[in-house]
Formats: sequence, structure tokens, C-alpha cells
Amino acid sequence: IIDFVLVYEDESKKITHKRSDHKKQKRKRQVYESNLINNGLQLEATRSVLDEKLIFVKVHAPWEVLCTYAEVMHIKLPLQPNDLKTRDSAFNWFSKLFRVNENIIKPEQEFFTAPFQKEHLSNFYIQDKLTFFNPATRSRIVHFILSRVEYATKNNVKKFGINKLLDTGIYKAAFPLHDSSFRHMSTDPNCPSERYLLYREWAHPKNIFKLQPLDFIRKYYGEKIGIYFAWLGFYTNMLIVAAVVGAGCFLYGCLTKNNCTWSQEVCDPNIGGNIIMCPQCDKVCTYWNLTITCESSKVTTFTWFNINIFLVFPWQILLIIASVIGIIVYRLSVFLVFSSTLSQHINGTEAIRKYLTPQTATSVTASFISFIVIMVLNIVYEKVAILITDFELPRTQTDYENSLTTKMFLFQFVNYYSSCFYIAFFKGKFVGHPGNPVYWLGKYRNEECDPGGCLLELTTQLAIIVGGKAIWNNIQEVLLPWVKNLIGRYCAAARSEKVVPRWEQDYHLQPIGKLGLFYEYLEMVIQFGFVTLFVASFPLAPLLALINNMLEIRLDAWKLTTQFRRMVPQKAQDIGAWQPIMQGIAILAVVTNAMIIAFTSDMIPRLVYYWSFSVPPYGSHSSHTMKGYINSTLSVFNISDFKNESKPFSPWFGNLTTCSAVLQRCLRLVPDFPTLLSDTGIFATLLVTSTNMSITYTTGMSLQPSWLSSLSWR
Repeated sequence: IIDFVLVYEDESKKITHKRSDHKKQKRKRQVYESNLINNGLQLEATRSVLDEKLIFVKVHAPWEVLCTYAEVMHIKLPLQPNDLKTRDSAFNWFSKLFRVNENIIKPEQEFFTAPFQKEHLSNFYIQDKLTFFNPATRSRIVHFILSRVEYATKNNVKKFGINKLLDTGIYKAAFPLHDSSFRHMSTDPNCPSERYLLYREWAHPKNIFKLQPLDFIRKYYGEKIGIYFAWLGFYTNMLIVAAVVGAGCFLYGCLTKNNCTWSQEVCDPNIGGNIIMCPQCDKVCTYWNLTITCESSKVTTFTWFNINIFLVFPWQILLIIASVIGIIVYRLSVFLVFSSTLSQHINGTEAIRKYLTPQTATSVTASFISFIVIMVLNIVYEKVAILITDFELPRTQTDYENSLTTKMFLFQFVNYYSSCFYIAFFKGKFVGHPGNPVYWLGKYRNEECDPGGCLLELTTQLAIIVGGKAIWNNIQEVLLPWVKNLIGRYCAAARSEKVVPRWEQDYHLQPIGKLGLFYEYLEMVIQFGFVTLFVASFPLAPLLALINNMLEIRLDAWKLTTQFRRMVPQKAQDIGAWQPIMQGIAILAVVTNAMIIAFTSDMIPRLVYYWSFSVPPYGSHSSHTMKGYINSTLSVFNISDFKNESKPFSPWFGNLTTCSAVLQRCLRLVPDFPTLLSDTGIFATLLVTSTNMSITYTTGMSLQPSWLSSLSWR
């Protein structure tokens, strides 16, 4: 049985002048292989069929070596079959419809296990010495030996381990073998076809709605990979309920968007058509008609309807903040350009004009740029996080991965979510009012939201980042390895028509990488953040994540079984540091969505208007209604009060005297409003805009002079 394969390049075949370096490498390799033999391993060298420079060293572990190191590593092995009776679940008949055919992949027999001890060998369930240690266990034991054997001593310091030899190029690769071809069933009865079965019954797209054969995956790849796919399957199943609710909310909004009263008012030429809005930037922006936002107001009705690094590398976080500020400056600059050019180029083309507004054009282009910046910064943060973790010299591989996980996630969290948090909680909140706007850097007038709110822009940002990230990850993880392997096979076929042995076929597959499943977990946890943190603004996110994950499971399986070398099996108890990270995201998600509903969406103002301000004594309607809501959200500004530096060059609408603006300042109702609070039963806030210390409110409410003294700026 070939338990491991080492690959190196024959120095005598190399055409180079650095012969002294080659002699050192050859001497280290000879010492290393000699020590492997002294530790009981058997080595067999053979030259490559396709490239005569390559030498393959096949490593075999005899029975005595396996027993010795199984005891050293405290590997649990079978004592006797499990004879405990289990009670079938009431839903067992239903789950059988989605299970893998048990006649093809037989259920793994369960055993009572115990840490192996040679002195109690007779107590273990040994039917055949060749199968007592399965291939995954054999590979673990051999890799354990390879990682601890010495190859040199310098200044009384021993150098050891296959990883160092790989890093210095003494060996080109070290990997366990796949057991067979994934395309064909093995014809050798002594060679199992587990890889073929995994490909046909797990990785193939036809199994997209089937449950995963987790015990079989664990047997072939080890516990660590088995736990990953078990977790990914569980997470995907939990998305089903959220996807159904989100899709139902979205569909309900789509079906009722044309029946929304306040959206109808925006689109009504007699209501929204008569409302002229104030310019949203200085000079180059002009007055605009509220009906321009007709389509976006419809969309917002179903966006949400009824429902230690900072101390060591603070510049990393500053770099993220700088990128966000850069995007904000881009928005402010480009909005000026779009405001002055779009109106000229598409004026009169109503079908395009109602969709391609300056706000929409700025939002979409900024989202694409933000996505590109995120992808570029990811490369930087990855290298920095690995560098910091390497400096720490963690004691074990688990400690290393947990430390790296924490650092990478903190960087990625700020990188991916900062722009979304800005749109959700900061954009449009500090814009001042007509005649006295707030400026960024003393030059750029702060951004305003669409009259329908910033939720649509947040949805656009999320859709572009989530969709772009999914496409990019699939290109990087699936398409690139497939193309590389395709080119490698084509070049190999052109050089030789000889039969290529299994070890050489596996060598030409892609290496899995030192971090293994780290990036797979990171991808899913970032997705979990998008699905939970901003679901109030993007209710389709769970459905898109569900579809993506159903494909992700099969793509990851296909990638492991067909495009990558077999991973060294590793033990694992859980998903490590990812568990507390996801718990933290879940807690933050509750707070974030509550704040989006309260501060970003206009759900609460709508409810307050519907239940209080639409009927007497504050409204004139006989029953609760949303009629008049649009007018209640706007205040009137006298255009003669515009300062010269912000007055538009040329008004579109003739001799205007006033324009309307979305209410941005908040006047707090202090305890001098007992009548209002007792009537509404709700803690309400009045949103108004100040114009030269005078207040104009257009809801039809009668603000008595004595009330004005009790209003205070907040």
C-alpha cells in the first residue's frame, strides 16, 4: 500500500551552474530519507514517465510502524461492533427520499472505540491487518512521521519536518494518493473505488437535492473535512426557512407595489408632479420633479415591507477607512457630474429618465468600484494576517488557525461591511438643510438619500458585492484549477502517449494549500454576515445564499475529488474559532436590523402617520390612511434664501418661489406635548427643516406659537 508520495527533481538533470546548492539539497534529502528508513518506513523511488527530471518516492508504512505510532498519537480504533439498538425517527421515511442509495454507498458500521495500545492488541477488532488501519488513518500516521524526522543539524540546532523541505524546494510535493480514478470504477478488487463513488454520489450535480454521505466523506478525507461539509449542510438547511420568508416578503411587495398609497402619490402627476424639489448639490444641480423618483419609490415598498490587530497594525484599519472615504468622495464628485450631464443627454427620453437618475447612476458605479477595492484589499489583508500570525509562532496547528481566523475575519469584516454600514446609518443623516448644507472637507456637499430613503441604495450595494463575490470565488476556486489541470493534461499528452501511473496523475493535480479549508469557512461566514446583518433591507439575501450554497456544496465536493490532490486527513472536534465569530455576528445582526428598521427605513414614520397624523385632531381624513403621507415628509424652502455659492445656475420650472426638501433635522417633542403624546400613545418625533429660524410644516398640523418655544434642535 502506498501511504504517501514524495516528489523531487533530480539535480543531475538540472541545467544550472549552482552545483554547490544542489549538493547541499541532495545531502539533506539523503539524510532525511535515511532517517525515515530508520523510523521503520519503506521507501521506493521511481522516475517519472512524462518528465525524466522528476523522481517519485513512494512511502510504505509496515504494520509495526502503524501500531507504534497509533499508540503515540492516541488514535481511537475499533474494539467491537456497536450492538446498541437505535430508535428510528418518525421522519426517517421522509429523509430516505433524499439519502444516497445504501446499495451503492453502504452505511458505515459503528464500533465502540478506544485509544490504541499495542499491549492490548488482542482486544481490538482486527479482521484483516491490511484494512484495520483505513487509508485516512495510515496517511495521518505517515504524515506525523514525515513532520518530525530530522534532515540536518546546524549549530546544535536540529532541523526537521517535511514542511521545511517543501518550503526550501528540496521536495516539490508531498501528498497521500487518491485511491482510484474518479471517472471509472476500479478494476482491481484490492483497490477500492471510494473516490469514484464520492464523485458519482456526492460531487455530481445530479445529487444537488440529496443529503451528503457524511460518514463516507469522513472515512475518505478525515474528520476535519467531514465536519466542514456537515456544518455547511446544516447551515444551508437552516437557510430554507429564512429564504421562504424573505421570498414571500419580496413577492408580496412586488404584487402590491402599484397599490401602495404613498408610492401612488409620488407617481401621480397631480400630486408628485406638482412638487418641485430643491437641488441636491450646489450650482450645477437644478430643481427636479418628485415624480422622477416614482420607480424607486415603488421598489422601496418591497425592499422591506411588513416585516490585538489594532495595536500592532492600526494602519490596516486606517487603510479600510481611507478606502471608504475615497468612495464617499467619489460619490460626491460623480453625483455633481451626473446631475449636470444626465439631465441634458436623456432629457425627453422618459422611459430611460425614470430609471437612470443621478442617484441611481452614482450608486451603481460606486458599488462596483467599492467591490473592486474590497477584492484588492483582501489580497493585502491576507498577507498581513498570515505575517502577523507567523510572528506569533502558535504552539499547534489548531492555535495557528484560530489566531489567523480571528485576524482575517476582523480585517474582512471592516473591509466588506464598512460601506454597507455607511449607507445604512450615516448617509443622508447629516446634510443640513437648503440654504445651509453640511460640507465634507469644506468642499463637497454631503450626500442625500433618495426621497424614498437609502434602503434601495443599500440593496444595490449588497446585491453587487454579494453577487460579485460569489462569481469571483467560483472563478478563483473552480475555474482556475480546472483550466490549470486541463493545460497540464494537454501538455502531458503532447509529450508522451505512455500510461501515466496514479502517483504521477495526482502530482499534476492542484495542491490544496497550507490553510486547507480556511478560505471555505471564511467565504461562508462572510456570506452569513451579509444574510443576517442587512436582511431587513435585502430580504432576498437568504434565498440567494441558499441557492449559492446548494451549488457550493457540490462545487467544493467536485473540486476536492477531481481537481485537487488528496488532503492529509486531520482530526477536528468542531469548527474552531468560527463558532464564536458566528455567534457574535448573530447578536450584532439583531441590533443592526433593529436600527435599520428604526433609523434607515421609514417604517416607523409611516406607522406614526397612519395611526396618528392621518386622522383628527392632527389630520383631516375620516379614517386611518396613508394619503397625504408624502406631503407630510416634505418641508417648503423659500428659494430667495439660497446663498450665492449654492444657488443653481438655471431653474427648470420658471419663476419658482419655493421648493420642497426631505425633512432631515429632528425636533424633539419635549414634555410640553402632553396632548399629542396622550392622543397618539406613541413616542413620536416631528421632522422639520429650519429656514432662517422660521419653521414651515406642511402636514396640515397647526403648530401654535406657544408650542414652538418647546421645540429644541437635536
